[in-house]
Amino acid sequence: MFSITFLGTAGSMPTPERNVPAVAIKYEGKIFLFDCGEGTQRQMMKYKVGYGSLDAVFLSHLHLDHFLGVYGLIETLHLTSPNPKPVLFFAPKQFEQLLINKYPFVRIEETKKGELFRAKGFSISAFPVKHSQNSYGFVFEEEEKIKFDEKKAKSLGLKGKMFSEIQTKGSLTINGKKIKLEDITWIKPGRKVVYTGDTAPISETVKAAKDADLLIHEATFSEEKKEEAKERFHSTAMQAAEIAKKANVKKLILTHISSRYSSQEELKKLLEEARSIFPNCEIAFDGQQISL
Repeated sequence: MFSITFLGTAGSMPTPERNVPAVAIKYEGKIFLFDCGEGTQRQMMKYKVGYGSLDAVFLSHLHLDHFLGVYGLIETLHLTSPNPKPVLFFAPKQFEQLLINKYPFVRIEETKKGELFRAKGFSISAFPVKHSQNSYGFVFEEEEKIKFDEKKAKSLGLKGKMFSEIQTKGSLTINGKKIKLEDITWIKPGRKVVYTGDTAPISETVKAAKDADLLIHEATFSEEKKEEAKERFHSTAMQAAEIAKKANVKKLILTHISSRYSSQEELKKLLEEARSIFPNCEIAFDGQQISL
C-alpha cells in the first residue's frame, strides 16, 4: 500500500476548514509524517492514520505552524502506551533544544541534505529550499523493481526455482542455451513523491522533483500577491505550476493555502492560475487521500 493523506493544508493560520501543515505517507505498513502542525495527532485520529504506528517524522523547518503539534503528538503517544514504539524525528539541529519532554521512545537526528532514511524498497532524502534558515523539502523514492516477462521466460524453459536462481546468478543455461536475466525481465520504475515544505520557487525543487509521480508544493499566494510571496519566501500557485512543468512531474497538488483564500470562488481562481501552466493540478483539502 502506498498512500498519502493530507492532515493539514492551511498556511500559517488554521481555518474552520483547514488545519496547519502535516502530510502522512503510508508505505507497506510504515507511516511517515511530513511536518506536524498544532493538532496533528487529532487529525491523525480523525482521518484514521495510525499515530501509534508512526515510524518517523520529518520537519521541514522550525516555524511554529510546522512543528508545534510535535508536543501533543509525543504526549499522546506517551499517555496511550506504557512502551510506545520508537519514533525517529528528523529536524534542524535547534529542534532538540525546543523539545520539552525527551521520552526514551523519541529519537532525534539532524536534517541534512541527502539521504536520511532507508528501508527495504525505498528511501527518504532531503534537499535545501529557500525559506527560513535550515529549511528542507523531502523526496520519498521507491526503488526500481525487476519484473519477469513470464510468458517469454516460460517459453524459454524457466520454471519453479529457476526464477529465483536466475535473479541470483544473472543467467542460466537451459536446454543448451544461455538465458540472461535481462532477456526475460523489464524494469518497473519506483514511485516518487516530493514534498517542498515552505519555499520560494527554486531550481533545487525542479532537480529534486524530476519525473516525480507527485509533487506536493506550497502555494501560499495568488499571482496578484507575487511580490508579497517573494518578500516572505513563499510561492504563488502559478509559480508552483511552473516548477511542476519544468520538473516533468505527473501530478501537482497545492497546499499551505493562505486563510485569505477561503471561499470556493477564491480557491477556483487559485487553481485556474496553476492549471493555466500545469493542467494536472489540484488544491489539497484536509482528509484527502491519494493512492499511488
